[in-house]
Amino acid sequence: METKEIVYCLKKIVEPYVQNDPAFQSFNLQTDFIKDLEINSANLVDIVLDVEDEFNIAIDNDSMDNMMTVQDAVAIIRNKQTAA
Repeated sequence: METKEIVYCLKKIVEPYVQNDPAFQSFNLQTDFIKDLEINSANLVDIVLDVEDEFNIAIDNDSMDNMMTVQDAVAIIRNKQTAA
């Protein structure tokens, strides 16, 4: 799966949880889920569960803790898909 396809899917997944709409409009690889989009940690867990469902992967706690930016999420998704 291409990076832009993963980013597009991630954008759809995080949209319901976003608290900062202007930052969401410039959603890109450097976007930080907590600092930029103001997504709280409880909702971040929901996002991880949605990502697992969307991409048919399992994300362990260590990976989840490192998923702070869109780029981090893309790397984790790619690594999990490759390992599967």
